[in-house]
Amino acid sequence: MRVIIIGGGTGGMCLAHGLKRAGVDVVVYERYGSRRDGLYGYRVGIDPTGNRALKECLPPELFDTFVATCARGPRYFNVLTESMHATASIPLRDDSDEVNSERSVSRSTLRQVLFTGMEDVIHFGKEYTHYTQHENGTVTAHFSDGTSDNGNVLIAADGTRSAVREQLLPHAQIKDAGITSIATKTPLTPETRALLTDEMLSGINLLFATKGLIGMVHVMEFKWDAAGNPKNPADAKLLDSWSGLQFDNTRDYINLSIWSSHDHFPENIIEQRGSELIATALEITRNWHPNLRRIFELADPEAAFPLRISTSVPVEPWKTTNITLLGDAIHTMTPGQGVGANTALRDAALLCRELVAADRGEKSVLTALSDYEAVMLPYGFARVADSLNNNGTSGDDPLYSRSTGRLALFGARTYFSLTSKIPAMRRKFLDDLYTYRGAEDLA
Repeated sequence: MRVIIIGGGTGGMCLAHGLKRAGVDVVVYERYGSRRDGLYGYRVGIDPTGNRALKECLPPELFDTFVATCARGPRYFNVLTESMHATASIPLRDDSDEVNSERSVSRSTLRQVLFTGMEDVIHFGKEYTHYTQHENGTVTAHFSDGTSDNGNVLIAADGTRSAVREQLLPHAQIKDAGITSIATKTPLTPETRALLTDEMLSGINLLFATKGLIGMVHVMEFKWDAAGNPKNPADAKLLDSWSGLQFDNTRDYINLSIWSSHDHFPENIIEQRGSELIATALEITRNWHPNLRRIFELADPEAAFPLRISTSVPVEPWKTTNITLLGDAIHTMTPGQGVGANTALRDAALLCRELVAADRGEKSVLTALSDYEAVMLPYGFARVADSLNNNGTSGDDPLYSRSTGRLALFGARTYFSLTSKIPAMRRKFLDDLYTYRGAEDLA
């Protein structure tokens, strides 16, 4: 069996590793020109579901590299006002367990980890255009340079604007969630470190601000310094042997992001870049604490970007063919619950098991893909729904309403204040934070 994967993102590469380890003939086509392209260094939270999937699919030594290249784990979940007044500070569990923990990883670093050892599998600079199915049960993937490839299975791992999905499921819709976000990246230096409290430096920080604005601050500290050298001699052997570090551009930084409903931002926000975008962030947060505004001022203009949040509309099951989808290609979700990457990884591990079973003759290809879709669709779109109802990632959230916004803000702050102070509420919050519903089948 030959499997063609379109897209070299998190889910696609995890699947490719699992198939390669099992001896399945697999090839990945990636639109970026090289592994140096697409180095976006913003944080991705990998939860126990994602950890399990990576451990299942990656070679053991590469999973160890993944663990070693994660940023220092957060020790607190903090909720603050725009004045940096602490509403809540909830201690988090440590990340010593390589699977049952929450990990912070740079998106670009994870990308380099997943490219490691896959030089014979991935082809860069290949823009997919369409597929052709044949009566003998094979499928041909076509590319803009006039080349093509034949296989038994075609996997769409090409993200929210999936060209594979557009052909396979033309009725599937991606809709605007009603939210605009600005994300910034500021180098962590002695000056910027001094702008945050010790709890903020050590935690994940959610800001519920007035005027219908929400923010998030993550501090990402890695095991290598600005020159790329291991900070701790104990990590030197593993990091020195990892070829991916030479391609990665991630160094210690502060990620400060803000979001709200579209009407809180200029109409041309999506076209803004660089210093203009930073100026917009400063204008919107003019009543915020000077330290937070200083982080915006010191942000790397080239790394700042605006984003309109999208979400997928659930689709009914379709007749299974030798083409299927994983991750954002089928269930794009808002960042509200932070499970988009983890759901893609869950897809990858599940689909890998099914395809390996088909390759071994334990079931037919169509049965394997049908079994995968029957499980993936319910949990995938359940996560889509959950993400829309978390941390104000839907434009319809009462936080953004001019009539109910103040009351909703009071309610959010009160909930987190009580959660921080009442042991039973704190335990439930942590259990919910660390438990990914429906993940037991990955154990």
